[in-house]
Amino acid sequence: MQENNVQEAKNLTQGNVLSTLLKFAVPVLLAMFLQALYGGVDLLVVGQFGTTQDVSGVSTGSMLLHTLTSLIIGLTMGVTVFVGQKIGEGKPDDAGKAIGTGIVLFSILGLLISALTIIFTKQLATLMHAPKEAFVQTCHYIQVCGAGLIFIVFYNLLGAIFRGIGDSKTPLITVAIACVVNIIGDLIFVAVFNLGAFGAALATILAQALSVIISLLIIIKKYVRSRHALLKALTRPFLGFVINPKSKTVKLPFIFHRKYIKLDSYFIRIELKIGTPIALQDFLVGISFLVIQTVVNSLGLIASAGVGVAEKVCGFIMLIPSAISQSLSAFVAQNIGAGLLKRAKLSLKSGIGISLAMACFIGTFSFFRGDILASIFSKDLDVIVSGHMYLKAYAIDTFLTSFMFCFVGYFNGMGKTFFTMIQGLIGGIAIRIPMVFIMKSLPQTNLFLIGLSTPIATFCQIIMCFAYYFVIRKKEKLA
Repeated sequence: MQENNVQEAKNLTQGNVLSTLLKFAVPVLLAMFLQALYGGVDLLVVGQFGTTQDVSGVSTGSMLLHTLTSLIIGLTMGVTVFVGQKIGEGKPDDAGKAIGTGIVLFSILGLLISALTIIFTKQLATLMHAPKEAFVQTCHYIQVCGAGLIFIVFYNLLGAIFRGIGDSKTPLITVAIACVVNIIGDLIFVAVFNLGAFGAALATILAQALSVIISLLIIIKKYVRSRHALLKALTRPFLGFVINPKSKTVKLPFIFHRKYIKLDSYFIRIELKIGTPIALQDFLVGISFLVIQTVVNSLGLIASAGVGVAEKVCGFIMLIPSAISQSLSAFVAQNIGAGLLKRAKLSLKSGIGISLAMACFIGTFSFFRGDILASIFSKDLDVIVSGHMYLKAYAIDTFLTSFMFCFVGYFNGMGKTFFTMIQGLIGGIAIRIPMVFIMKSLPQTNLFLIGLSTPIATFCQIIMCFAYYFVIRKKEKLA
């Protein structure tokens, strides 16, 4: 029985590379789209039914929340890659132990981050130079979302586990449910009860909490078809949740036991070794975008709201390269674990081709008609104009991220996360932040010039990625 399950788990190591990658990436893309919609709905509803102060508060607060979420996603990538590699190697027991350790580790992390965010809400809002007119709204959004960060942690951990075993559909179902709940909550709290930024944050956290609960229920229903099977699963080792061979229970490719839910030093070390560089890179890159928001906030309420609107739009236009990057991490991890190096390389080329093809349409439309996209999130004409101006710079970046994001996903899947951290830090901290201040200091500065700091940084990162790729290939030929 064990052999059959391990073979089923290697669905990313078989079949045509392009079609297999697309089949896996489409649910990831849809899940990320719904997650972006999940966050974007807050600003959309507030923009239509709230004030400009509420828009600024949600913009600044959600930027901070996005940075913290990026930190969490980066760390959970350690679980995705490690579990994927162990499944590719045919070691389901190690995969189960890695999952058990991850559950405890991220529970502690989620509670810690949540407590710190609540305690230092005002300091965080001040640090981000939240406009005076929107300071209260910013604090409300940060504090409420901070209280629910534990649910965000668990949602992303569940997604990381399932991507690692090659299942990208279950996370799609859960985020779809959360998105619907968030939309309903926003309409009730913001449009009906006029709670502004506070109501938007409340809707977000309630939806996240419900998504985690529903995720667990879906998993139990999908993988455990009876209470008797669940009790057995919790009291003795089992291969996935396969208890009754005659049942229609879906098979999971790892061995699990309740005693695995503990802090195992070996698995903590491996997961953090893989995940920490990614998390540190994502976190510090997020900090660089917080710096941009802070600099723009100093330009006034309209500029603050405009960039906030543009960032929400950017969350959508960057979805395809981001989805391909996450998919490549799981795809490459399983194939590297199975020793299929050529297949892993081919997946990188396929990913770049898909991303670049879509960028031609998305980037061009965003550059010339970004005002249409900005108007979705605000009814204020000045905010729309400011948002479009900033979006033009991001439109250029869509072409560049088609390469950079795919390289990052490929290197992460190989376990080369230290390099991805270094290139991210150089691009995000050493290049992007100085460029923001240089652009702001220009006599005729505007949001487009400030926004150009992002594609300039991405271009430098691409050069580093190409160089490292050829270094790896040269080492492989000499080996």
